[in-house]
Amino acid sequence: MTVLDRRALNRATLARQHLLTRAHFSVPEAVAHLCGLQAQEPQEPFIGLWSRVAAFEPGQLDDALTGRAVVRTHLMRRTVHLVTAEDALSWRARHDTMLRQRVLGTYRRELEGIDLEEVAAAGRAVMADGRPRTMSELVEAVRDRWPGPPRRALGELLVAALVPMAQLPPRGLWRRTAGVRNLSLATWLGQDIAPLPDDGPDHPDGLDHATDPVGQRLLLRYLAAYGPASSADLRAWCGLAGLPAAVKAVRDQLVTFRDERGRELLDLPDAPRPDPDTPAPVRFLPAFDNAVLGYRDRSRIIDDAHLGLSVAGHRMVLVDGRVAATWTVRDGRPEISPLRPFTTAERKAVEAEARYMADFLNQQVVRDQQVVIPAVSPVRS
Repeated sequence: MTVLDRRALNRATLARQHLLTRAHFSVPEAVAHLCGLQAQEPQEPFIGLWSRVAAFEPGQLDDALTGRAVVRTHLMRRTVHLVTAEDALSWRARHDTMLRQRVLGTYRRELEGIDLEEVAAAGRAVMADGRPRTMSELVEAVRDRWPGPPRRALGELLVAALVPMAQLPPRGLWRRTAGVRNLSLATWLGQDIAPLPDDGPDHPDGLDHATDPVGQRLLLRYLAAYGPASSADLRAWCGLAGLPAAVKAVRDQLVTFRDERGRELLDLPDAPRPDPDTPAPVRFLPAFDNAVLGYRDRSRIIDDAHLGLSVAGHRMVLVDGRVAATWTVRDGRPEISPLRPFTTAERKAVEAEARYMADFLNQQVVRDQQVVIPAVSPVRS
C-alpha cells in the first residue's frame, strides 16, 4: 500500500481546500464543497472564503445568507457552522443524537431527569408561530414547566440540540454586530428537515442498521474536501458515531493509502493529490479554520508544539503550506507573529499577502505601509 508522507498529505489538503489556487466558485458552491465553514465567530467565514475564492466580495456571502442559500446552524461537533440550505436539511437528522449527547455531556447534572421529548415538543410548540426568538426568550416561554435547570443549560438544550434552528441575519453579515435570533430551520428554509432513513444507525426503531446512507454521503463529501484521511479524522471533523457502517458500505468506491505511522487513509480515486514539491502560496486563515480543525491528526498542516493555537481562536498564516505564524490587525496594520524564522523570500511573500488581505478587510492600509513582522530567533538544540 502506498505511503503518503506528511508533505504529500499537506499538498493534498491544500488542493482540496482551494488553498493552492483560489477557485472560481459561487459562495454556495464553495460552502458546499468545504462541507461548511465553522462560524461561531461570525466574521471569520469571510476570511476563509476570501482565502479560497477568486474575486470574493463580502456582499456575496451577505446575499447568500439573506437569500437563504446558506444558513448558520449548530451541526458538526455541536459548533455553529455556515452550511448550504440543502446540506442543513439533509444532514441535520443524522446529527441529532450527537447534538443531544454533547449538550447532556456538558450539563449532565443540571439536566438530570428531564424528559427530552417533552422539552423538544414544548420548544417546537413555542417556535410554531414563526417568530424569531433569542435563547433567553425561548427559555422564558417554557420556564414555568422546567424551573429547575439553569437557564443556560435549558437554552442550549433547546437551540443547539432539540429544536433545529437557524441563526437569522443580520447575525453573520459583513461588519454587522448582532445578537443571535433563532427561528426553526424548517420555517426559515421553507422545507422540512429530511427524516432519518430507515437504515440509518440512529433511526428511532433502535436497530443497528448496516448501511447508513447519510453517513456515506458525509464520508464521500468529506474526502472530496479533506482527503486522504482516516476514519478517525472523519469522526473528529463531524463528531458522529456509528460511521464504520458507512465506511464499509462505500469501501469499494475508495482507494487506500498509509501514512508514515502506518494508519490507513481513505480517499476518492480521482481526487487531486499534487506532487509534494508543488509550491504553496502564503495564505491567511481565519480563527477555527477547518483546514486545521478538520482532522484528528493535524500534523499534516500544523506542528504538535502549536496545536493549542488551533482551538484557542488564533488566526493563522500558512507558509509553504504549514502554520508558521498567527496574525491580527491593529490600528490598520497587519501584525504577524511568526512561530519560526522566515527567510527573506518568505517574509516578502507574507508581507505581500498581508497587504492584500488588509485591503480586503478595508482597513485603509496603504500599499507601502509597513506590515509588522517581528524577527524570531532560530531554536537552538
